[in-house]
Amino acid sequence: MKVFFFLLPLLLLLSLLLCEVVSPLRDIPQSSCSSSKLHENYHHQITNSSGMHFTLHHPRNPCSPASLHHLPFSDVLHHDKLRVSGLTSRLTTKHHHIHHRANNLAANNPSLVSVPLSPGSSLGVGNYITMIGLGTPSSSYAMVVDTGSSLTWLQCSPCRVSCHEQSGPVFNPSSSATYRSIPCSATECSGLQSATLNPSACSTSNVCIYEASYGDSSFSVGYLSKDTLTVSSSLFTSFIYGCGQDNEGLFGKSAGLIGLAKDKLSLLSQLAPKFGNAFSYCLPTKSSTGFLSIGSYDPSHLVFTPLVKSSLDNSLYFLKLSTIKVAGKPLSVPTSSSYSDTPTIIDSGTVITRLPTDVYTALSSAVSDALSKYPSESPYSILDTCFKGSAASVVAPEVVFVFEGGAEWKLGTKNVLIDVDGGKTCLAFAPAGRVAIIGNRQQQTFKVVYDIGSSKLGFASGACG
Repeated sequence: MKVFFFLLPLLLLLSLLLCEVVSPLRDIPQSSCSSSKLHENYHHQITNSSGMHFTLHHPRNPCSPASLHHLPFSDVLHHDKLRVSGLTSRLTTKHHHIHHRANNLAANNPSLVSVPLSPGSSLGVGNYITMIGLGTPSSSYAMVVDTGSSLTWLQCSPCRVSCHEQSGPVFNPSSSATYRSIPCSATECSGLQSATLNPSACSTSNVCIYEASYGDSSFSVGYLSKDTLTVSSSLFTSFIYGCGQDNEGLFGKSAGLIGLAKDKLSLLSQLAPKFGNAFSYCLPTKSSTGFLSIGSYDPSHLVFTPLVKSSLDNSLYFLKLSTIKVAGKPLSVPTSSSYSDTPTIIDSGTVITRLPTDVYTALSSAVSDALSKYPSESPYSILDTCFKGSAASVVAPEVVFVFEGGAEWKLGTKNVLIDVDGGKTCLAFAPAGRVAIIGNRQQQTFKVVYDIGSSKLGFASGACG
């Protein structure tokens, strides 16, 4: 995770954040989906005997709370490439020599909860979107859901430095009777180092400053805070999150980001003592909605594989991919080390799955052979195996991920291919660098369960449209 540091923005942050000079909030335009439909999606949450479900929305669904349906798909792939580059850098660099904005600021001044999911974007174009309620009285906000980061944050008035355009109003801490800032002496403040890989800083009035930085150079800097989180009809007091005062980069029109990685400051970890240390989701297509659930789950119909530990990063979700089959036949790769030599994570915010180079080359060849009757097309951005037509009209061979323990994840055509501009469809995979990633295109419509307490990942098909 690498964020570029520039002197002028740093000096601005130094004067505005540390000294906490109040400045007016500029107008943030609302999108066409920030009206009644947005609030409808939030309140249409299913409550049953096993808990509450939050709706998830695809980022490119026109009625997503923070839709990016007008964004060219080439931009989606470009940002996906940046995200993967950042994850790779994070996992393969043992020591992070990053210019920490917050650190430099300080140096210059001696049961079950579920929410609906909809497709969103990776820090703007690949992640899925849900709604949360925050404050007293509660107001609702469209948030990116990300399994690849830990700290939850959202944009806060008065946006002392910069706020990106978001759907709906910006959260105003002064309007919440339960809002509290976190002092620098609190354990949550010292916990920012592991949650964000950036050290905390301290304002002149003893308020903890966080810095959340991402692989595509996006970042959020602001005050660590606590308030009441509303999930359907339930309230969660003392929820720790970042109140962003400088938020720049590829966050789309979301209000902020929900972190679901394994660090103790993540949403999952904060709610786990009450609901259980597990969460599940179904990532929908552009034409449907899915869900996110935190807490217990129904294990029936699920197939499980172990979550494995890695010295590279304790907060991400690692798996062991054993082999890949196409049309029932294992790919012909030089050795099993083609899989084992490259660490594999599963990530909700990466769109296109990255595979070890030998494995990807074999997959591309096998799929091309199976689709030889379809005219081939020129490469598109990071996708180099393309065909004339659409995923709806091209019948791809079944592709199966086989994980440690024999668990098989069987992908359909719409998980294997992805439509791009110009009337062509492409293989929704790309070569990995030093880290393989199971992306969200392959996860769409499956129920995916992260059982952290039992250290296993489960999946089942047909959980959402």
